[in-house]
This record gives sequence, structure tokens and C-alpha cells, in this order.
Amino acid sequence: MLNLLVRNATLPDGRTGMSIAVQDGRIVEVTAGLSEAQAPAHETLDAQGQLVAPHFVDPHFHMDATLSYGLPRVNASGTLLEGIALWGELKPLLKQEALIERALAYCDWAVAKGLLAIRTHVDTSDPSMLAVDALLEVKRLVAPYIDLQLVAFPQDGVLRAPGGVENLKRALDRGVDVVGGIPHFERTMADGAASVKLLCEIAAERGKRVDMHCDESDDPMSRHIETLAAESQRLGLHGRVTGSHCTSMHSMDNYYVSKLLPLIAESGVSVIANPLINITLQGRHDTYPKRRGMTRVPELMAAGVNVAFGHDCVMDPWYGMGSGDMLEVAHMGLHVAQMTSQAGIRRCFDAVTTNAAKVFGLLRYGLEPGCDASFVLLQAKDPIEAIRLRATRLKVYRRGVLLAETAPAAAQLRLDGRPAVCDWRMP
Repeated sequence: MLNLLVRNATLPDGRTGMSIAVQDGRIVEVTAGLSEAQAPAHETLDAQGQLVAPHFVDPHFHMDATLSYGLPRVNASGTLLEGIALWGELKPLLKQEALIERALAYCDWAVAKGLLAIRTHVDTSDPSMLAVDALLEVKRLVAPYIDLQLVAFPQDGVLRAPGGVENLKRALDRGVDVVGGIPHFERTMADGAASVKLLCEIAAERGKRVDMHCDESDDPMSRHIETLAAESQRLGLHGRVTGSHCTSMHSMDNYYVSKLLPLIAESGVSVIANPLINITLQGRHDTYPKRRGMTRVPELMAAGVNVAFGHDCVMDPWYGMGSGDMLEVAHMGLHVAQMTSQAGIRRCFDAVTTNAAKVFGLLRYGLEPGCDASFVLLQAKDPIEAIRLRATRLKVYRRGVLLAETAPAAAQLRLDGRPAVCDWRMP
């Protein structure tokens, strides 16, 4: 007997009337109609033509800082550098128990929104390893329902901060998964390039993935993504390296970018844009014309680069908003990148699902036989509508087990004595 049978589902690729059969936490069949899926099941779900999508993936987050907004004060200028300074003020006040409590609360938000895989950067600049140890414990606690991947992130600069290299290696020795960096925050451009080379070599030696905050700047001369792509090629890290933010590309001249895009594509480096945060933090020194702040998403995609969207921050020193909703991230992304065509909107949906899963290196992800039965039933008929409405997550499954459900959104209208239900899906 099947554990779960989902009937009458619409899939992101446009197929309708689909059945998804689940056994022992895996998808065993996806078919139009029923066929083998006619077998009896312990649970049968009628999707009623609504969208079933693979669970959402956030490839870039800072869980050690999440839900700390206002501690010890609010970022008055709204700038990246004040946020970094504020985090430096907060670190000596951090308590491991409070950090774990906030992270677990956020993970609950994430599950309710169908977000079941998160790559989070964790600050390794503190020699006490307080945040590292806290998030390793969070990773253990949430393992039954969230894939949590940790990045060793030297927030203060791996070369700039005393003991930066040793602290990062200690974090990796403790079980942190990915090598991170922040080359544009090193003292000089040369130090930034040296840090990229050093960190990629550490990753190659240890068989780790790489994810660097790269050129999170309005400065068109911040070009560490070029070094990152070259080091990926030199060390044979193809497919294991990510450049996060890359916002300096929004200020670079088109000629240089025409050379840079093929280099990134050839190296297999993925790029993560963080639309909510990039549009907020970048361009702060501009009057008008004012730069949009996000990297060149459509151009990167057209060049064959895997581009994903991350949430980055939720209620922390850098950003006072957010709720763990990756559809909100995709919604902002399509606006900032002006990807308002039907195809463009669908690519933004991919940026928080399949593309993000590639960055993460998730195994058995998707809606095909053999994949984990980890998916979301959305109150929408297709990915475009899902983003437009930031659709209600009706049901969230992980490996065939129901983790969360939300009642359908509906408004009861009373107009001129005519009771009616507001259907936001109507054109």
C-alpha cells in the first residue's frame, strides 16, 4: 500500500491532472491519470488542480543573526557597513541559548512557508566559536525537517581579522560544511584576491564547496568574482563554487561584463542574488540617477550561469523585514531585474527552487520518480500565479510526511448586500 497519493495536481512545467505516488518517503510514480497510482494509499490528497512544487530552497541566509532586530540598536542609516558594525556590537552580547532559540523560531517560520533547505552563513571571526557551536546544534535539532547547510563565514575578513584563517579552519573541523569568504571587506583589493585564492585552496584540500560574499559593493572596480571564477578553474572546483551578491556588476561597464560573463559560465560558478537585501543596501550613496542594486540576473542566466535567489536576512542588523517566504524573494527579484515576461517570471520561480537546489547540491530533489517526496501544495494554478499572490502554502510535505498546513486564503465580501467570495485568481 502507498503511503501517500496526490491526485489531480498541476506541476510547475505545466502538466495538469497529474498523480504523484509516494512510498517510504520517495516518489515512486508521476503520471497523468492513475495507472499504478491506483494502488490504495494510507493518505489520498486531491490537489483540485492546484500547483504542487518541490519545496523551496534558500541558498543564502544568516541564521546566527536572524530575529535580532533592535539588538543592541536599530541600523539608523540602513547601510551594509553600519549593519556590519552593529553586528560587531552585538557579538559580545550573544548568548548561545538565545541564538539557538531565535534560529529554531525562524526554522518554524520556514517550514510553514514550505522552505525545507537553507544554506546559512555563520560568523567564524569570534574565537569562542559561540555562533558556530550554536548553529551546529540547530542543524542537529532541525535535521528531521530541514536540510541546514552551514558556511564558515569570516565576517571580519579572513586576512583582516587576527586569527581569521585559524578560526575558519576550526569551524570546518567542527563540522561546518562550506568554505566562505568576504574578499571585498579585506584591507586592500590585493588582500581580497589573496583571500579568494587561499580559501579556494582550503576548500580543494578538504573536498568542500565554496560560497563567498563576492563584491557586495557599488564599486565597479570590485572584481573578485573574476578571481573566484579563475580559482575555480585552476583548482578543478567546477560546479562546487558560488559567488553571492556580486552587486558590483550593476555598476560595471558593459564591455568588461561581456568578458566576465563567459568566464563565470565556463568556470561553473553559480551566482546568488538577494533581491530584498540588495535593493535595500546598495545604492545608498547615490542621489539620482540611483542604481537598482542587484546583480545582472537576466544577463547571467542568458550566459548559461546558474542563478539562484536568497533571502539573506530576516529581522537582523541589516534588514528589519522578512518572514521566511521565498515567494516574496522571487516577487522582489522579478521586479528589480525587470523579468516581467511569462518566461522571466517562471525563471524567478526556478531561482528559489531548482536553481537554488543546484547551488545547495541537494540530492533527490524534484518531482520525478526516485526523488524525495518533499513538496508543497500551493493555492495557485501555476508558478506565475504563485509568485503574484505569494500563494498560501496549503500543505507542506517532507519525505511523504505532512509537516504544515494552512487554510486556503479567502475573503468574504459584503457589497450592496451581495455576499461573495473574493477570488484573487481571476484575471
